[in-house]
Amino acid sequence: MKKLVILGSTGSIGTQTIDILDCIEAEVCAITVNTNIEMAEKQARQLHPQLVGVYDEEKAAELRIKLADTDIRVVSGMDGLIAAATLPQADIVVTAVVGMVGLLPTLAAIDAGKDIALANKETLVCAGQIVMRRAREKGVAILPVDSEHSAIFQCLQGRADNAIRRILLTASGGPFFGKTREEMRKMKKEQALKHPNWSMGAKITIDSATMMNKGLELIEAMWLYDVEPEAIDIVVHRESIVHSAVEYDDGSVIAQLGNPDMRLPIQYALTYPKRVPCKVPALDLPTLSRLTFFAPDTDAFPALNLARRAAKARGNLGAVLNGANEAAVDLFLKDKIAFTEIAELVGKAVEGVNYISEITVNDVLESDRVARRMVLDCVK
Repeated sequence: MKKLVILGSTGSIGTQTIDILDCIEAEVCAITVNTNIEMAEKQARQLHPQLVGVYDEEKAAELRIKLADTDIRVVSGMDGLIAAATLPQADIVVTAVVGMVGLLPTLAAIDAGKDIALANKETLVCAGQIVMRRAREKGVAILPVDSEHSAIFQCLQGRADNAIRRILLTASGGPFFGKTREEMRKMKKEQALKHPNWSMGAKITIDSATMMNKGLELIEAMWLYDVEPEAIDIVVHRESIVHSAVEYDDGSVIAQLGNPDMRLPIQYALTYPKRVPCKVPALDLPTLSRLTFFAPDTDAFPALNLARRAAKARGNLGAVLNGANEAAVDLFLKDKIAFTEIAELVGKAVEGVNYISEITVNDVLESDRVARRMVLDCVK
């Protein structure tokens, strides 16, 4: 039986991971949360993990009281996340936290020899060269959970030594597909949070609306599959049925199709290389009237060009891009900036933060901090 740790168990990926546990042979050893201790208590009583990590120190103290009648250990802060990620009996760590908070626990899990079911894209966006090198050195598998990267991973099965011509990374286009930048300037968060196909957390949904999410995924794919960013094309596919594709040197394109449901890629990461029955409804091709594909509008969605620039430069620009974006999205969700200012503020940070080509973990953390500070200073 596979033994799991779920970092971010109360979020979208975390709860869906728990939902498919009865489809696979798995046991949860540890879970972590940020502040949602009400749901954490329910999950702890349901799953009976050895350890629960709560990032917020005060909330951790509250959860200790709530779970005082159990033998579950409650830990807190970044040390708590790392303790969960490195639990000796765990086989694989599902990194379902959002943001830079996932970097240090992921590196710690790799150093402890744990396989990673990766849903925290910021880990590779900010420190891909460090993370992938460390994983190779430790012989650790990085198994993608994002639907697009899972699709690419599946399309590469049976590749042998055949060369890839390009990766076709699909994007839904978000709620503002077809709109101009001027039209989007007036959009409010309530409109930006209405994704046409997927149910996700607020931050990722806003990233989908700006298409920054796809830019971050481009950087992630570059590191996961060891390809140059120029070999990754973004294709807008409104129906979210083709989750991504790979084109080989002979011109053959192999795609992975499925209903837009994250439980399928989560399950494949946890059962790989086996496939087992899943709760996701089977795809019924005759009911699909059509599948459409479009080139992205980089004028309306400038985040894509910013991400390509960061991907090409490597170094600390991924951390700058991501940190600035997280800060700007937070401001937008608090109604402090306009929708189109998100990409504008990220662009200022990409231009303004000092570039470092060869990075350490400390460089990544500092670049993230400086980028966030620059965004806040611009708004002030």
